Amino acid sequence: MFEFITKRSFFINLLAAIVLVFLLAFIFFSTLGIITHHGQTIQVPDIRGKNLKEASAILSKAGFDAVVRDSIYADTLSPLAVYDQAPEGGAVEKVGRTVYLTINKTVAPMVAMPELVGLTFRSAQMTLESRRLKVGDTSYQPDFATNTVLKQMLNHKPLKAGAEVPEGSAIDLVLSSGTGSIEYPVPNLVGLTYAEAREALTASNLGIGVVLTMGAVSDTAGAFVVRQSPTQVNNLGDANTVRAGQAIDLWLSSSKGAADSTAKP
Repeated sequence: MFEFITKRSFFINLLAAIVLVFLLAFIFFSTLGIITHHGQTIQVPDIRGKNLKEASAILSKAGFDAVVRDSIYADTLSPLAVYDQAPEGGAVEKVGRTVYLTINKTVAPMVAMPELVGLTFRSAQMTLESRRLKVGDTSYQPDFATNTVLKQMLNHKPLKAGAEVPEGSAIDLVLSSGTGSIEYPVPNLVGLTYAEAREALTASNLGIGVVLTMGAVSDTAGAFVVRQSPTQVNNLGDANTVRAGQAIDLWLSSSKGAADSTAKP
């Protein structure tokens, strides 16, 4: 009799355990949809341009998680502002989904300045954009190669190619306006040092063409101009003229020598 009772108790306990397992499974699967927000969707807030802390709070309140995936530098945004998001704002997504953010860096990275001198304005603009730089102020001065870059500057100072500049910097360009329509007398450069001749040509909106040396010249800046083309006067003794932007070829020598016989007395 006791054996019968023991066996009966065991089967009752086993049955109770099975019923309990099924009951727990039923409760779990019944509430799974509530726990996981199954079937619940909502529009993703557009948080582009907002500070990271504020954007995270907005997403959390709407039922989304926020994770910073990448960073970029844009000088139009404040540091740590959201530059982009995925999914995009307005997209209908499941509650609890992760929204990946691209934020703006706090410090602009440095990039190497490209060589723009000699390029057309359009080519220079494209080159700057490829380095995440932009065109600043543009000005013009006479030169024979119309609309090409003559100088590149940052903060009104000449900027050499290869120099490190902050990403997003505005690079000022001096462009060629072409040769002028008004003709001016050719200046007499013979007897001047190369440095003096260069300053005189710049002041007259003229350029330096071919520079040749006569004999050994160790210091180009201190060498003397002994010949120029075009000369100040022609073979008939009439004054030669040039237009702004044109170039004058120079011959240099270590000694001053005699004055150019073609120079106007």
